[in-house]
Amino acid sequence: MLFDSSIRKELARSFGATAVVLITVVMTMMLIRTLGQAYKGSVSPSDVMLVMGFTVLGQLPTILALSMFVAIVGSLSRMYRDSEMVIWFASGQGLASLLRPLLRFAWPVILVTTGLALGVLPWSYAQIEQIKTQFQQRSDIDRIAPGEFQESAGGNRVFFIDKDAPSAMAASNVFIVSNDPGRESVTSAKGARLEVINGERVVILMDGQRMETRASDGTVKVSDFKEYGTQIDGENPISMEEQAARSMPTMELMQRDEPIARSVLGWRLGLPLAALNFVILGLAVSSVNPRAGNSSSLMIALFAFIVYYNLMTLGESWVSSGKLSMTALLLLLHGTTFVASMFILLVRHKRWSLRELLSRKSATGAAR
Repeated sequence: MLFDSSIRKELARSFGATAVVLITVVMTMMLIRTLGQAYKGSVSPSDVMLVMGFTVLGQLPTILALSMFVAIVGSLSRMYRDSEMVIWFASGQGLASLLRPLLRFAWPVILVTTGLALGVLPWSYAQIEQIKTQFQQRSDIDRIAPGEFQESAGGNRVFFIDKDAPSAMAASNVFIVSNDPGRESVTSAKGARLEVINGERVVILMDGQRMETRASDGTVKVSDFKEYGTQIDGENPISMEEQAARSMPTMELMQRDEPIARSVLGWRLGLPLAALNFVILGLAVSSVNPRAGNSSSLMIALFAFIVYYNLMTLGESWVSSGKLSMTALLLLLHGTTFVASMFILLVRHKRWSLRELLSRKSATGAAR
């Protein structure tokens, strides 16, 4: 019992330190990524920290699983280097007997990972999509900044107004380029004012010129005007569209049979299964040779983590394309990893070698 409590305390310290480092790294990466999205106009600059927070929250299941895996491999490798495992084996205990204290340490992490994957992950995706949608659905008049060229919500117009605007409802030296199907128009005016006509905001351009070019025959039509009205707000009705599969609640995903829904559900269910497999795999691949170096086992653990999650991503794409079912993915990937980890652990626990296994096989064949 004393040994179990001491190893759990060491695992908790290592897990906490690793989680803090990984969260810091992920936050830095997500901040750079979100700033890039804000620069491209996908996210409002005022919502950068909020989007980054929701993104990191969605990455927490993966961070917790990796932190637990690294903590297990690092702690067991240290025990091998300091000959603590020799004392453990000399007391009549095998390697598999460490599985119980490891599971006692890991079950809260696996439980939190399950809650995050099934509940918090879709909620964070939904919040991010809502922030992006609200920013994309803002009116074109809100996009216009004096002295800057601004693109409309639909991407078919470019606006420019002079910095010396007389008021918030008026502007001077207005320039608009519009690309409509079959024609392109360039409109310039000395002044403009904003009016509400039939519930729609319309900009009234004054003392300007409009040049329209038809794409079919290349003809150009130039017209001068005293006043010309153009609708600034794009066609952006707020409709109740179906949410993206990644932002759907888990219960709703379970009721859907579409391949994309099954692939996302398989990813969410696979996160806690992967965390459980990492406990067994971490015990199985921990270093047994102190001469191999301090970082050899951690390098193996990181390589195994990268391969595992790349296979999960590949399996998700296969399920979404209909090449594989969700049940088959869970059984082939996570089930096979569980069986392989248990087999490696059994071989390490029994201290079997390849020569011994081959000799036993040959002896059995000779007896027959």
